[in-house]
Amino acid sequence: MMQKNRIDQALKKYNLRNTNCRVEILSLFISKDEAMSHADVEDFLSKDFDRVTLYRTLKTFLDKGLLHKVLDDSGGLKYALCKECTEENHHHDHVHFKCVKCNKTTCIDHVEVPHFQLPKGYQSHELNLLVQGVCPECSKIY
Repeated sequence: MMQKNRIDQALKKYNLRNTNCRVEILSLFISKDEAMSHADVEDFLSKDFDRVTLYRTLKTFLDKGLLHKVLDDSGGLKYALCKECTEENHHHDHVHFKCVKCNKTTCIDHVEVPHFQLPKGYQSHELNLLVQGVCPECSKIY
């Protein structure tokens, strides 16, 4: 029940209609707490939603500040739940960690992204920092 309230509040906060697809996708991201590709989301959700509906919902969540993009080492695109973003202040300059054992990608919000100076003429719009290694869960196993 608490998760349902959280989802309802998030949709209301971002002025989004409460649809089954949106509720299921938000519920999935809240329960998994990891970055997922379009295909990952499609695999977990009921077959009631077609690929285009899933894509549009993910794009809407991205545009509104509910999700942010995560690029992984294969060049693929994944999405992760934003913690403090809004449509007006959508930032995700934080570290992402990909486990080489289980392949899960997670946001590491409490690690500061190193500051660097770009050469003259370059303008930064977005920063993606991916660290690869072994996550705490897999460290226990191996």
